[in-house]
Amino acid sequence: MCEIEPRMPAFIDVSCDREILEVVMNCNNQRRKSSWRHSEQGFTLIELIVVVIILGILAAVALPRFTSLQRDARIAKLQAARGSVSAASALIHATTLSRGGVPDTVACPAGGGTASNSPAATGTVCTESGLVGLVFGYPAVTALAGTSPGILSAAGLTGVFNPTQAQLEAEGYTYSQSSNIATFGVVGAPSPTMCFFTYTQPTAANIAATISGLEISGC
Repeated sequence: MCEIEPRMPAFIDVSCDREILEVVMNCNNQRRKSSWRHSEQGFTLIELIVVVIILGILAAVALPRFTSLQRDARIAKLQAARGSVSAASALIHATTLSRGGVPDTVACPAGGGTASNSPAATGTVCTESGLVGLVFGYPAVTALAGTSPGILSAAGLTGVFNPTQAQLEAEGYTYSQSSNIATFGVVGAPSPTMCFFTYTQPTAANIAATISGLEISGC
């Protein structure tokens, strides 16, 4: 680098100015390259470990809560189904009593034939969706998509009056029938045999249908 003596006139050598400018530009270029190299280094191992630890803590805290919310949702769905079954049973029985066992004179508008309104061991009653089979004045336990709709159809758990298994499961419910007992459950339960309630049709006159409490230990 050139030196300018104080006693010199106020004229600066052009070559000296060029040298100074080149030094400044080289310095700036080195700073930019250093900054680029630093930005391209990415995360250090310690930074990655810290991120993994934080994600692990978040997963440990959030996952149980998410699982609990799913369980609560299944229990709520099961409670809603039990409420529908209970209401349908009571309504069908009240309708049968109000008609006093007198058969209808015309066919049920929604289809299925003419209702007998009989409170005996077998009977039928007309609803706005179709004919429902009866046992001692209460909805009968029938098979899925059977020829004689029963408590499942009366409860209206799906948009289809007499649903198939696929249609019922699409709404999030399960159903099975054994003799005079119907078992209702929900899709997705970890232990389906421990997440249900049952409906039992009457076995004799003047005996009401019974609906069990919820079994939720497997929900």
